[in-house]
Amino acid sequence: MAEVTGEELLFIPDVIRKGIVKVTISEGERLGFCFPTHGWQPPRIVREFIQHTAFSVPPSTYIYALTTCGDNMGELMTIFGKELKNAGLWLDASFAVVMPESNVCFSFLHLDTPEKAEQKIAAADIQLEHIADIVKNKKRGVSQLVKGAIPRTYSYVIGGYYNRHLIKDDKFWVDKEACIECGLCARVCPVDDIKGAPPEWIHNGRCTNCLACYHHCPRHAIHWAKMKRGQYLFNKREDRR
Repeated sequence: MAEVTGEELLFIPDVIRKGIVKVTISEGERLGFCFPTHGWQPPRIVREFIQHTAFSVPPSTYIYALTTCGDNMGELMTIFGKELKNAGLWLDASFAVVMPESNVCFSFLHLDTPEKAEQKIAAADIQLEHIADIVKNKKRGVSQLVKGAIPRTYSYVIGGYYNRHLIKDDKFWVDKEACIECGLCARVCPVDDIKGAPPEWIHNGRCTNCLACYHHCPRHAIHWAKMKRGQYLFNKREDRR
């Protein structure tokens, strides 16, 4: 999206690391938020970023949000819209892009087959061109979402439990016989919560349960809770990271 609009791209974890507490948008510049769906809600790190950042935004600014999700995103945008409103911001357009399922924290969720994952990515490429055209032309009042059959249950019941009780690092563990001590998991962790090789979680309270460490591991040596689930190996798709 930043390439299409020619505007600056900020990575929220980097903004937090640098201690940036104010974001200033110039006249005519767009403000976009792009993030994954975490348990049918906005990721905690995104919500905290909005809550703790002062935004200087001209009233004519075009603001949009794009979330990725495995199959649907429930009432995520309703929740996100309230966070923006509390920060004095608004939402002119919102989008959901379906991508390969990567949540292994619920037994009733299953990773996509490689064939289905490829189909989702191909469809997302086409959809992104459509979204980019809308954003580039600053079309307002657009809402292209995939809420699912029971969106309130997804976001406020299941997602509420997930985000209250499962967003922590103490359920990750390492199969040390499988681990090759490459250190990739620590490098891809967006909140610097992993150290050493074999990896150890620091328990710094910043884990977002994004599962980057889990899905980037080249030997599937990282597991979550007692279940041994499948893996969507991100580093095999270097062009799509």
